[in-house]
Amino acid sequence: MAELVGNVLVGQSGGPTAVINASLAGIIAEALNHEQIEEIYGTLNGVLGILQEDLIDLASESQQQIRALKHSPGAALGTCRYKLKKQADFERVLEVFKAHNIRYFFYIGGNDSQDTADKISKLAQQQGYELRVIGVPKTIDNDLPSTDHTPGYGSVIKYISGVVREVAADNEAMGQGDLVSIIEVMGRSAGWIAAGAALAKRKDHPHDPPHLIYLPEIPFDQAKCLEDVKRILKREKFCQIVVAEGLVDSDGNYVAADAATDAFGHAQLGGAGDALAEIIGSNIPGVKCRVAKPGLIQRSAATAASKTDVEEAFMAGEAAVEAAIDGQTDKMVTLLRGDKETYTCETGLAPLSDVANSIKKLPREWINEDGTSMNFQFLRYAQPLIQGEVTVPHDNGVPVFAKLDKSRVDKVLPAYEV
Repeated sequence: MAELVGNVLVGQSGGPTAVINASLAGIIAEALNHEQIEEIYGTLNGVLGILQEDLIDLASESQQQIRALKHSPGAALGTCRYKLKKQADFERVLEVFKAHNIRYFFYIGGNDSQDTADKISKLAQQQGYELRVIGVPKTIDNDLPSTDHTPGYGSVIKYISGVVREVAADNEAMGQGDLVSIIEVMGRSAGWIAAGAALAKRKDHPHDPPHLIYLPEIPFDQAKCLEDVKRILKREKFCQIVVAEGLVDSDGNYVAADAATDAFGHAQLGGAGDALAEIIGSNIPGVKCRVAKPGLIQRSAATAASKTDVEEAFMAGEAAVEAAIDGQTDKMVTLLRGDKETYTCETGLAPLSDVANSIKKLPREWINEDGTSMNFQFLRYAQPLIQGEVTVPHDNGVPVFAKLDKSRVDKVLPAYEV
């Protein structure tokens, strides 16, 4: 196979994670190893940056800042939830690629991002423009198919399980059999994050908090919820609940959602915890309900990131470049778990079309019959993903994160109206 000589473009899309920048660092580090790659560019704010020709020179960044990406939260290139809506948008993307000789495109993102990458790749093929497109998985929701797990997931459940233990200590001090403590976590369509809270339980201590976990996979039953809360408060000083924001009722309707939707048509969620508090507080006399919402904190808590997660995110970035250099395209990097007793992980590839716009639900067999707790199969799956701590440098007691110079690449095309 003849070498494809040209430039790299990297983008980040969707909600950030504690390790999305580690994947970016992996791409940059590996791209620097290959002579056929001439320049390494980043697009600011995902596809929006491509449309507006807002590109930066990543090869000019200091190695110190590239290394710092591995422990930095947020999305260093900026992100977006913009949907390429019309043919003119796709044509503009290819126009920018041609103008800057982009031959390798790496897009770090979730379901919708992989769909965008897939469509860009197909258009390039239709136009006979040689382009290799590789997706890099990213989502704290862990709901991408074809991969054992996604970079970002291990860190968010490490953080949430720690929060559960910390809040439980506070609840233990304050509760007198009358306190219901609710933690609302992210998870639109799948309960992977809420399920991860089960890692807070000590081995052989089934009554440890969280006492109840409410998942989108299990329709919410109000009567059962009230019975469970009463039962727990008879036994414990407090009842601690973890609920996913995407909790649905028996008709499949969100327990709490705004009428507004995002660019991809997804409902704006938030409020499941408050809805539970209202139900419980209105039906169980004398109970005090408190709701905690980690919100964006859970996906940006880099100081509590999993070392395993960081290393695998970096590895996924490296693997994307290696795959493209080997001639692969229209693929997403996947993480493959080994079949030995000791946890191992390596990378693979899956067609972008298999990943785009698909959702991987939490397996029902990993949820106990009560529908509000997780069994050993889930714990065995999730436990290895939260192992290890990341050393984050501090200055005067405050963490120090990467700060890219973002040297702009000269624009050569007319402006484009988004």
